[in-house]
Amino acid sequence: MASYFCPCPRGMEAALAEELREIAQTSTTMKVHNEVPGGVHASGEIADAWRINLHSRIASRVLLRMAQRGYTNENDIYDLTLEQPWEDWFSFHHTIRVDITAVKSPLKSLEFTTLKIKDAICDRFRDQYGKRPSVNTREPDMRIVGFLDQRNFTLYLDTSGEALFKRGWREETGDAPLRENLAAGLLRVAGWKPGVPLFDPMCGSGTILIEAAQMVQGIPPGARRRFAFEKFAGHDAQAWTAMRTDVKPNPLPSEPTIFGSDISGDMVAMTRHNLRAAGIMFEVPLKQIEAQEVKAPTEQPGILLTNPPYGERIGVRGDSTIPQDEMATGFYAAFSKTLKQRFAGWTVYLFTADLQVPKLLRLKESRKTPFFNGALECRLFKFDMVAGFNRREEAIPKPNP
Repeated sequence: MASYFCPCPRGMEAALAEELREIAQTSTTMKVHNEVPGGVHASGEIADAWRINLHSRIASRVLLRMAQRGYTNENDIYDLTLEQPWEDWFSFHHTIRVDITAVKSPLKSLEFTTLKIKDAICDRFRDQYGKRPSVNTREPDMRIVGFLDQRNFTLYLDTSGEALFKRGWREETGDAPLRENLAAGLLRVAGWKPGVPLFDPMCGSGTILIEAAQMVQGIPPGARRRFAFEKFAGHDAQAWTAMRTDVKPNPLPSEPTIFGSDISGDMVAMTRHNLRAAGIMFEVPLKQIEAQEVKAPTEQPGILLTNPPYGERIGVRGDSTIPQDEMATGFYAAFSKTLKQRFAGWTVYLFTADLQVPKLLRLKESRKTPFFNGALECRLFKFDMVAGFNRREEAIPKPNP
């Protein structure tokens, strides 16, 4: 049995653990262990690493733990790396890349430590075969990951290759696309399930909609890409093919339940293109319309989940003379009115780095959950749009100006 660490966007650890427990139900050997800041520990056979890579929407990678030991200096790290049987996993023909992260490590230079890990791997191959793997920082065959805390060094071999948020379908994006695994985590935290109406009125390049649509259709997030473990020595390609072909798609929905819109016609066209590229075979109605003007797309209340953009796209199209602060204030005032009047009974989730959004909306959030989008601290604000809410507000006497 191997130990695995599945990193994820910070704040998504509980959502990832829940997802991994669901994946573990399809395995007799996979176990989910503790959540730690930045990820979740698990264990299982190598086929369980395949399973997580194929099915996890929230994990960023699946790292196979090679070794862990205390250290006092870089030589200890070199020695532990040199001891590992790298030749059991890959050959000197493969290219490598080494990455390292540290929390409270006393070592002075992470670059020097990274170099020591690389040297140890190359020296082991050179000692055994007289040849060493080359370094390729852009598209390596194998990624080796080191983690240092105050006392211990942990060494991992990455089974994923490219980060798992790279699903293999994205060709076109907006200026700052939401990462796919973060969008999937937001959907889970929002409690959305296939069949529940979902609306993104500022859909950008469509990441939230596409993650949801793939869930509806039963397309695993890793169905359209390759993984590093496919290059491991002794990889059982037949068993891996069988695991992939075992996945059966869901019946296509007869009525639309996922809807999107954006102020930009280019973004709507991009979303439409990306939906096709992601293999979505059913209709996802899209409109070009300002978010302040939208109406609920279904009579049945559902979930509105969006990542509001900044800058000119938030304001009136074409009017770049309005300062951005005034533009945001005007936009949120109008959007708030739309939510109150047209989305009674809906649950609204806004994911944003602007912590003033509830104040700008003049709405009290029922929950705010902290997350990180890369290094950027964000919040997922939840607003319950109670039926009759706006009428009650209008009944409150307004002071005369």
